[in-house]
Amino acid sequence: MKMENPMTSMASTQEQVHQPSVHLGVDRLEGFVARLQAFNSTLNEIAEIGGEETAKKAQRLQKQLLALEPNVTMIGQIKAGKTSLVNAMVGQPDLLPADVNPWTSVVTSLHLNATQEDQGAAASFQFFNMDEWEHLVDDGGRIGELASRAGADDELEKVREQIAMMREKTRQRLGRKFEMLLGQKHDYGYFDEDLIQRYVCLGDDFDDEEDVDPIANQQGRFADITKSADLFLKRPGIPMPLCIRDTPGVNDTFMIREQITINALRDSRTCVVVLSAHQALTSMDMALIRMIANMKSREVIIFVNRIDELSDPASQVPEIRDSIIETLRVNNGPADPQIIFGSAYWANLALAEGMGDIVDDSAASLLAWADAVLPESAEELSPSEMVWELSGLPDLFDAISERIVEGVGQETLDRVAKRAMNLASGVRASGQVVSMRVDGDTIAPVDKEALALRLRKVEDEHLARLTARLEKTVGQFAARIDQSHERFLDRALESLLQHLEKNGEDVVWKYSPDGLRMLLRSSYQVLRRNFQSECEGIFAQAAQELSEAYKQMFSVSVDGFGISPPTAPVVPPPVSLGQTIALDLQTSWWKSWWKRRRGYRAFASGFYELIEAETSPIVNSLKDTQTSQLRKDAESILRDFFSEQRGILMDVAEKADVQLADLKDLFGVNAQAERERLLNEIFDELDGFTTNAQNRG
Repeated sequence: MKMENPMTSMASTQEQVHQPSVHLGVDRLEGFVARLQAFNSTLNEIAEIGGEETAKKAQRLQKQLLALEPNVTMIGQIKAGKTSLVNAMVGQPDLLPADVNPWTSVVTSLHLNATQEDQGAAASFQFFNMDEWEHLVDDGGRIGELASRAGADDELEKVREQIAMMREKTRQRLGRKFEMLLGQKHDYGYFDEDLIQRYVCLGDDFDDEEDVDPIANQQGRFADITKSADLFLKRPGIPMPLCIRDTPGVNDTFMIREQITINALRDSRTCVVVLSAHQALTSMDMALIRMIANMKSREVIIFVNRIDELSDPASQVPEIRDSIIETLRVNNGPADPQIIFGSAYWANLALAEGMGDIVDDSAASLLAWADAVLPESAEELSPSEMVWELSGLPDLFDAISERIVEGVGQETLDRVAKRAMNLASGVRASGQVVSMRVDGDTIAPVDKEALALRLRKVEDEHLARLTARLEKTVGQFAARIDQSHERFLDRALESLLQHLEKNGEDVVWKYSPDGLRMLLRSSYQVLRRNFQSECEGIFAQAAQELSEAYKQMFSVSVDGFGISPPTAPVVPPPVSLGQTIALDLQTSWWKSWWKRRRGYRAFASGFYELIEAETSPIVNSLKDTQTSQLRKDAESILRDFFSEQRGILMDVAEKADVQLADLKDLFGVNAQAERERLLNEIFDELDGFTTNAQNRG
């Protein structure tokens, strides 16, 4: 469609409206929140008909729904405008500083509309601890490790010089006792731009004075030692809590940012990769590609920023899209990811006053893009609303919303719905016991001590079974990746020797470690399937045995009674596979390693030791750290399940022993038929919240 030049009218419009009423693109989230509210009402119904203990359990489930705060991690190229995009997403154009210290490694988590108890801190800043700091300043971080292993003395000396400079500037900013700040956390009941820039933005040098105020309002004062920042703010228009994490770039001097970004990705189910329209995606961004290659394609969204700087976005955007897809294909990146084009610059203009200040070239690009993508119905929008639509932010929010609703949101509903069904089943069983007693049926007294012992026995058996099964699964995985690791090292060594025989020692050899990553990723996928299968099997057996225990102990048959097994833990992606290793870096220090060796034996032994040392931490992370956490999660879920069921079944036992005269006060037994009708409705409602119901729909 044709669009009138909005710039002539924007200045007067924006002077009157500081933040226009823009369409965020969160319709899916609004629908999901409506389901959460309906679910909450169903839990209220269970509480109302189930008694005091049931009400407490229902309230705990409601808190789980309130605690849902999906994480969206933003990663991207340096200078791609990622922070400006984050500012636009939270509706505050100047909130986070875009100019940061080259070695600043702060992950900033923006908690939008988060539920906070006791009016918690509005801002919290965590510093590196002593171990993390010493690893950086003594070893030079990951780059220092690489250079040291490779014997690249010149490169290592450069790293040490940069470290020394950083350390001295840090000391000047914070005084001689700056080490005392390491490991600390600063909390504030407010935040503004000055406060944020004190912790995450590059600042000027300060005099080394003993009486320096450690929390003086000086820009960049704590930037060098700040590890993470958490800010809590309201975002009108977003209907539920949401955490947006702005991570540092991955191609920093010391590679400490890379590890921090990897850690941020571990517990995030949605990743937005921000690229510059001028850079698109090239072989220079291999660190970025390696990170997202280990995530499911569905969990990755690519946002190509800065299309406002393209001369002809309508014709250039398809070319950029094709280039990105081809680069990902060649480098084993995610297949067919969603790619959105937009401009954080335009988005922030739409949110701020004075849109008439837009630069001429950007205005021309805006008009060209509008002609290409805006529908005829957009003529009804105000100029600021049009610019917001063209910025790509509504499409980005819609993509994020879709992944939340279909991913972690639905998983939360499934998990809580199963627990709510079990709670309702307990209410039904208790009601049946009461009803039979009132009707005169004989119910043998329940030996509560024997019941408790029976439940404990079932729990111990299944925990032992789970431990044994998972140990076997993890052991098979460890053997598989150790074998893959050894095969890779053997193949790489053979390739090295063939290179030396063919080309001699004067030609630097290159070898891609992608084969190792693919082998490890494949083994991890097998682990994921086996782990979830074992958990689901054990959990189902536990639920079945608890159902049998109920029937045997109470001698009561309840129509439709059953215990739903808990949900198996989600296995996170193996993002540690994206860590840069020596073979990824064909830089001058790698050539230095090559030139320092003489003779095939020296090359062979030196290479084997170097790559084994480089890759072993990744392998060990997968087979030790990652699997250890998975096993803890599975055992915790099963323990919580038994604890909850023990409470429900013991509650039924209590009802079996209550004096008949007290039953009416406890249950209102005269309304048993009405209670049963309500329970049937509750079960239908709970089933409607599950994945199966959504699939049927």
